Amino acid sequence: MALVRKRLGDLLVESGIISEDQLQEALKEQSKTKQKLGDLLITQGYITEQQLIEVLEFQLGIPHVSLFKYQIDPEITKIIPESMARRYQAIPLHKEGGKLMVAMADPLDYFAIEEMRMSTGFRIEPAISSRDELQRAIARHYGLQDSMSQMMTDMPTTDDIKETEITDEDSPIVRLVNQMIQQAVQLRVSDIHVDPGEANLVIRYRIDGHLRNERVIPKQMQGFITARLKIMAKLNIAERRLPQDGRIKMMVDHKHVDIRVSSLPTIHGEKIVLRILDLSTGVKPIDQLGFNRHNIDEFKGMIEQPYGIILITGPTGSGKTTTLYSALNHLNQENANIITIEDPVEYQLEGINQVHVNSTIGLTFAAGLRSILRQDPNIVMVGEIRDAETAEIAIRASLTGHMVLSTLHTNDSVSTITRFRDMGVEPYLIASSLIGVVAQRLVRRICNECKTAYSPTEQEIIFMQNRGIEADKLHKGAGCGACNRTGYRGRVAIHEVLVVNDRMRQLISDTASVHDLRQAAMEQGMIQLLDDGIDKVTKGITTLQEVIRETVAH
Repeated sequence: MALVRKRLGDLLVESGIISEDQLQEALKEQSKTKQKLGDLLITQGYITEQQLIEVLEFQLGIPHVSLFKYQIDPEITKIIPESMARRYQAIPLHKEGGKLMVAMADPLDYFAIEEMRMSTGFRIEPAISSRDELQRAIARHYGLQDSMSQMMTDMPTTDDIKETEITDEDSPIVRLVNQMIQQAVQLRVSDIHVDPGEANLVIRYRIDGHLRNERVIPKQMQGFITARLKIMAKLNIAERRLPQDGRIKMMVDHKHVDIRVSSLPTIHGEKIVLRILDLSTGVKPIDQLGFNRHNIDEFKGMIEQPYGIILITGPTGSGKTTTLYSALNHLNQENANIITIEDPVEYQLEGINQVHVNSTIGLTFAAGLRSILRQDPNIVMVGEIRDAETAEIAIRASLTGHMVLSTLHTNDSVSTITRFRDMGVEPYLIASSLIGVVAQRLVRRICNECKTAYSPTEQEIIFMQNRGIEADKLHKGAGCGACNRTGYRGRVAIHEVLVVNDRMRQLISDTASVHDLRQAAMEQGMIQLLDDGIDKVTKGITTLQEVIRETVAH
């Protein structure tokens, strides 16, 4: 197919997707940044990647290929070198005679097409695919596959692992592990699970809270991969009977990445979980945490109090630490002495003194908190209140002129009060110290690239009407390359903010039931988790199924 050399900007203006003024503004910006026009327009929000694909497909007849469904022959990928594939975001699909079909993020990059033609000797037939799908396909079909093939060829017959095999940067095992982590960072993975089975080793990625199998690796590679990860995390590779915890700091695609590593002995060998923290994203401002206008005003009012205790509650992985860090960042002024005690310290904040819990030498939350209070703090953050002793010290600290922020595992904001009672804290102490509670969950965002509107089902209409909400149109993701066919991309928090006012204090002192406490909270304007979630559903941010799964099920 001979490509007509039309300019992308002109095509988009002709299609009515952008205006001439927007094009000129983008071209002016492009002259400074040297960024590709398509990427620039997507970054500025003028177009989506899906719109770009559709314009190229319908206006120029360039075929759109969904790599998610495409079976690529490993022999075909050898035609284009890995370095070229990564440089031009391109992957070969199939050859026929003297033609080679290549999926590209930018099929109008004539320089790339010409270089691939000269390198391969084939006439290049470009197809278009989303950048995310291409990154995933390149990672899967090049790096990992090559390293695995070389490992299988060079696999020693003995069980003894030589030091060079897990320390030499050019060895196949080191490259394999590095590529596994690099691919995970590119796909915005929060956790990598290395699961030993009886016959093989399964690599699983957690993306947006959901685990999925990424790759199955032969069992004989298990010892090498485990040893390499333990070396990187500075763990004892000879100790295979006890759990161990470590940390890896590395650069991936010019970004600082911090990885927490946990090993656990199982009947089939050591299971290793890597929790990935992308330090380049930094700590989000409070305005970007997903609070609605009412809740953000309430939350800011709570954290700007001079003293008292504020609790963030929710299950593991609900974003509690992110909210705490945002609050600390908001309060981080020159005249404030802020000290935290955490297990572990996840993000390092400039101007804040952070202490890492080490229970093996007696530095527990309770012991650390006692020492912190002798350091003249204004604001104290306790990573988690796990026992009655820590709860008692935290509450007494808040009563002696300190602002204390912490987290607790409860299902909603009101049950936090009864959890404190169950820990043995006197009701009058809770009533005197507690400023407020934020309960939260994380729900998946609808993918912007494939978001479509639909009429709600009868069940959805009834469910929302029972909460006093009407909506004649909802949204969902159709599934595309950008979201790995899930219809979701990224997550957003839903919140329930309980402010403790005089009436609530009286009810807490009188040991009122959870029902009475919740009734009083709603009468004073508290928005429940489910209702905040439904509000985000009606705004097209998430789906009703996501909200129900994260709230009603709990």
